[in-house]
Amino acid sequence: MSGHSHFATIKRQKEANDSARGKVFSKHSKAIAIAIKSGGNADPEMNSKLRFSIEQAKADNMPKINIDRILERASEVKNIEEVVYEGFGPDGVNLMILVATDNKNRTSQEIKNMLEKGGGNMAGPGAVAFNFDQLGQVVIKKVDNGEEQTLRIIDVPGVVDVEDVGEELEVYTVPQKVAEVKDTLISLSFEVKSFALVMKPKSTVSVTTPEKVKKIMAFIENLDDHDDVQDVFTNVDIPDDVALQMDAE
Repeated sequence: MSGHSHFATIKRQKEANDSARGKVFSKHSKAIAIAIKSGGNADPEMNSKLRFSIEQAKADNMPKINIDRILERASEVKNIEEVVYEGFGPDGVNLMILVATDNKNRTSQEIKNMLEKGGGNMAGPGAVAFNFDQLGQVVIKKVDNGEEQTLRIIDVPGVVDVEDVGEELEVYTVPQKVAEVKDTLISLSFEVKSFALVMKPKSTVSVTTPEKVKKIMAFIENLDDHDDVQDVFTNVDIPDDVALQMDAE
């Protein structure tokens, strides 16, 4: 079991408290549309990517009627593409920006402008991607110190690592097994808080003051608010002492 920065936890708490549920549902709608297009059909039983996207939408309390409407109009789905942009943010932090767009040229220019305005810049293909692994992630509620849970989880097929992040444990899986691991953990009576495909950094940049953390968080939140952005992954590391300072504020 390895340790972890507090950045992902802070980001999840921010998203959980976000009142703009329409933005969350819009992201799920695009993810479902992309899954239909890439999987070739609108049948979750025949399209594993679609099934996963629907499960995520339901976990975020997206109304069933909204999901059914997308499935019923599958033939009308716009030509939405998945694109990953690489870049650098304040203090040289690495950024992997996942977007769903029907106009790559427009989105690319808008993301480039946002990066530069915030003190970052767009990077070429591979300049940042080499520092990230694509993995599945299942977040569960930690009980006591988490040691007993970790011992039970680490032998579950598909699990590659477990990280302690305070009140939660992040369970990392091979990408193809994330839904299966999630179901297994639920069957073992673990409380699953969220599950997703993520990009996990191999090396991190330590941000040593609350002021810098807030600046980077604001920068990433601004990117995340763009209509086409589905998610933003970074290699920010927040040391324990800085996290404690922020909690005390």
